[in-house]
Amino acid sequence: MSVEKEDPIKLHKEGNLLYETEKYEEAAEKFLKSSQLYEKKGNFFDSSNMMFKAGECSFLLKDYKIAMERFNMSAETAFKKGFDRFGVSALEYALDCYKALKREKSQEALGLRKKIKEVKDKLAAQPF
Repeated sequence: MSVEKEDPIKLHKEGNLLYETEKYEEAAEKFLKSSQLYEKKGNFFDSSNMMFKAGECSFLLKDYKIAMERFNMSAETAFKKGFDRFGVSALEYALDCYKALKREKSQEALGLRKKIKEVKDKLAAQPF
């Protein structure tokens, strides 16, 4: 019996199909596994993107705390590798989680707003 090697691209595509058919729990599992495999291969953009997609699934399932964690993890990976615009998008979604939890005035949410503004200001100052 042969062991099939897991392919992050295959998992990514399977996750997208599940997402499109609104099977968010199953899609999130595929995206999380794909994120891990992409990271192991050194593909940090797709790793961050898959974690973001897993966050979207959790958000749509109204599991805002898990979604927030996933968006923050996505942002962290993106910022570490210089994908600042993508990182800001993930943080903005994390902020949406605070809003959904009616915690937009919390210290955490205010800190997130500050971080988003700092990164946006830095990006605006950079020439293209």
